[in-house]
Order: sequence, then structure tokens, then C-alpha cells
Amino acid sequence: MTDIDFTGVFPAMTTPFDQDGAIDHETLAADARRLESAGVAGLVPAGSTGESATLTHDEHIEVVETVVEAVDDVPVVAGSGSNSTREALNLSRRAADAGADALLLISPYYNKPEQAGLYEHFRTIADEVDLPQIVYNVPSRTGQNVEPETVAELATHENVRAYKAASGDVAQISEVIEYTREEDLAVLSGDDALTLPVCSLGGRGVISVAGNVEPERTVELVDAALEGDLERARELHYELSPLFRQLFVETNPIPVKAAMAIRGHNSGALRPPLTEIEPENREDLERILAELDESAAAEATEAV
Repeated sequence: MTDIDFTGVFPAMTTPFDQDGAIDHETLAADARRLESAGVAGLVPAGSTGESATLTHDEHIEVVETVVEAVDDVPVVAGSGSNSTREALNLSRRAADAGADALLLISPYYNKPEQAGLYEHFRTIADEVDLPQIVYNVPSRTGQNVEPETVAELATHENVRAYKAASGDVAQISEVIEYTREEDLAVLSGDDALTLPVCSLGGRGVISVAGNVEPERTVELVDAALEGDLERARELHYELSPLFRQLFVETNPIPVKAAMAIRGHNSGALRPPLTEIEPENREDLERILAELDESAAAEATEAV
């Protein structure tokens, strides 16, 4: 099994599509290299931010392969979940064969299994695929919460190494950390706005949407939080908070793709049924990003 330190910033990558809807692999590879050079701890392709719901299984694996081949030193955590255990197991095996270092497994969506079914789903994949795995809890998208007790039971499996906390419930995230301290489960925030609170509770970092746009400052925020420099961590948290909010003013990844384009990174088109960002929301993004650029320039001047 690959040894991965699930500490730091792991950008949830976007998937660039051309105007005909095909994956732009050249741009995807360039984006992976850009993020690696910014000092992130790892990359997460083919997740929710990567529009995995609109990828065929073959495209899904092609995205993983492209990112694996593009980077040199950071682990690639492939999104490989599904609401079907058989389908998730197949995707996970194929992602492993494609060179993924770890797996991000969203809990089954739409069919809303009970906790026993959730446990069996994750345990089956952990038994069958010998890679480090992240249990991903995002009930706003799946319709079902993975309860802290279920996470604690899963954490006893040697391949279940981390948990992506995207419930928005800080008390629940605290419970997960409390219940899994003996297993040393790495808890990662799944919400950029909760990165600092989660790290203060004992979390290890974030699987980040904002990290696609502000990778260096997101890395600095997490580093400061984990090193106990709460004054600097809070400063960065509040500096980035307007961006955190604006990136979810519409369904992810609509705003983050627009933000990347504003910054000059080719984010590509969205796949239907997602639509382009509303003009007023884009204007707000432009203003927020301009303010962040101004503050970065001011900090650079002060440092000279």
C-alpha cells in the first residue's frame, strides 16, 4: 500500500472541456503542473469539482491517467466513488491500474442506504483495492449522512486513511476526530470556509476548491494553522473568505471555472446541464480577485 501523508492542501481539480465537450488533456496536464509548482500536498482529479457525474467511465480513467503522467512529486487521489458498490469497485480498480496513489470515495448518492449499507460499501472497496482511501461525506449532494460512529468503525480498516468532511456541521466533524484519534484518521475539511476551524480541532488540511484559484495562499493558511500560528491563519482566512463564499454562489464548479478563467487559467467549458455563471456573479468574482491581487502585491512590496 502506498504511504501518503494526508496533510495539507489537496485541490479538487476541475476538468477542462473544449467547446465540443471533449476533455482538453493538454490543459488538464498544464493545470496539474501549475498546482504542483504552487506547493500543494496532492491533487484530486475526477471528483465533484471535476464534473465526474458527466464523465463516462473511460473518460474518468483518462483524466486520472493524464494527471498521474503530468506530475512528478505529489500524490494523485482519484475520485472513484459511485452510488453502486459494484461500479465504485470497478472504477477504483481501474484508477489503481491508472497509477492513482489513493482514492476519494463519495458516499452512495440518491439511493440513500442505511448506515449498515454505507459501512459495507466502503468496507468492500477497502478490502478489494489496496490503496489508501478517503471516505467522502457530503450529504447536501448525496442525501444521506455518514454518521460519526460509522466513520469510526471504518477507520479501523488499514486502507481507510482519511475522511473528507463536507457536511458543514463542525460539531459532527469534531465527533469524527474524537472517535478516530486512536486510528489516526486524517480528517480533511471539504469546505474551504471551514478549513481553519477543522484544523483547530485536529484536522490535517483541506480538499479545496479555492486551491485551484489561490493555491499559494491556501497552502499558507493551512501551514500556519497546523504550525500554531493562529494570528496569520486567521488573517488569511478572513482575506480569503469573500472568495470562499463566492465560489459557492452558484453550483460548484460553475464559479471556480469562471474564477480560473479570470485569472488567465484555461478552465474550459462546462458540461450540460451546468450553465455559465450569471454576469452579476462573475462581476463580483472579478472584484474579489482584483482585491486579492492588490493585497498580494502590497504584501510583496512590504517584504522587499
